[in-house]
Amino acid sequence: MVSFFSTIFPSTSKSDWMAQVLKELKSTQNGDEAMDSLRWHSPEGFSLDPYFTADELTGTASAKTIQTAQKQQPGWLNAPERLVTGDKSDNEGLRNALAQGADALVLSMPAQSNWTTENLARLLNGIKLSDTPVFVRLPVEQTAHFIQALKTVAPYQLKGGLLADTGESTATVTRQTLDSPQFRTVCASGQAFHNAGATATQELAFTLASLIDTYDQLTDAGLTLEQLIPKTVVSMSVGTSFFLEIAKLRALRVLLNRLTAAYAASLTHTAFFVHGQTSTFYDAAATPNTNLLRATTEAMAAVIGGCDVLTVHPYDAVLGTSADSDLSTRMARNISLLLRDECYLDKVADPAAGSYYIEILTDKLVESAWTLFLAVEEKGGYAKALSSGFIQTELDKAYQEKVEAVQAGKVLVGVTKFRFDEPSSASYKPALAPETALPHRRLAQPFE
Repeated sequence: MVSFFSTIFPSTSKSDWMAQVLKELKSTQNGDEAMDSLRWHSPEGFSLDPYFTADELTGTASAKTIQTAQKQQPGWLNAPERLVTGDKSDNEGLRNALAQGADALVLSMPAQSNWTTENLARLLNGIKLSDTPVFVRLPVEQTAHFIQALKTVAPYQLKGGLLADTGESTATVTRQTLDSPQFRTVCASGQAFHNAGATATQELAFTLASLIDTYDQLTDAGLTLEQLIPKTVVSMSVGTSFFLEIAKLRALRVLLNRLTAAYAASLTHTAFFVHGQTSTFYDAAATPNTNLLRATTEAMAAVIGGCDVLTVHPYDAVLGTSADSDLSTRMARNISLLLRDECYLDKVADPAAGSYYIEILTDKLVESAWTLFLAVEEKGGYAKALSSGFIQTELDKAYQEKVEAVQAGKVLVGVTKFRFDEPSSASYKPALAPETALPHRRLAQPFE
């Protein structure tokens, strides 16, 4: 069979492809000039050819390293997010979500310090946290008190974790939950960088740098990396550039393995837990139905990229009305179900493996992000790079380049083209935005 197909479809070298490209273009340029006209010059600062061949991938050490770093089990958890109001309807809404296809929950808790066992028992009534992972966003100063109350309500092994900024209480809550290895208390989030306008390289590098700072603080507090890594969740927003975002999540795992290798060789193959969420940076308040298309593309990139848990935001979240819309929350939840039950994307652990384009894009992201990460470390680490303004300056530059690209003609569907409703002044901010010195932006907002 192999010889039969090799006869019909003989192997073709890159030079053969180049000859065909020149023929199709009817180009008088030489190969290099023609190739340059077709190259993608990415915002990351590197260029990609319009096509690649097996010779550029097969047997390379980088491809093997990339594939080894990916998760080995297929599938993901469908985890819709809900803003907890404290009303009796909260519990009903959470149980309905689980009955209608959710595998896990993300709870955005209001800023209050009186989370009593009675409040939590009412909120989580009928939800067994040893079976259903629950991820919680809340102010970092409230985490220790919250975990104490939670363990009283659910005195068994918990699943889920904290999607909260790291602070002084992180060491405490990590120790409190060492008996629940699947409840993750150390969170490194790229959300703030993404929403400030970061490139994929910046998201990876700055997330890695912030995680290093966190590990340094926690190891100084007496915890070991062997204790911390299984308790770590890395939360990343996923944007609309489909192949780039797939490569971003795959590059993240390679970088995390490279990071642990620098600490201890025995940890190089530890599987990190990755939370992916659809982007609000690219959402449009004008013609918000177009956000459904964005969310579907982003969710598909997230699961092909290898996220362990996925949160899809409702298309009208940018308007602040999704909490009142059963339709938009159901549609968001069902995007993940469609990708699983109708697209069968839960059948393969790393479906992008072997793609010449994605593997090479992943490798380039790994190296560009590692270079920027080392530059941050040379400045004294994440905290010092942030306080000196280095990170803000880099993010401002990246954001401005995105805005200028739209001004120069890059299409924002439903905003600069195919728009059919009245201008909107909506400005979305998450119910519990991360505590950060970085700005929270939306790319479409200046054009709405």
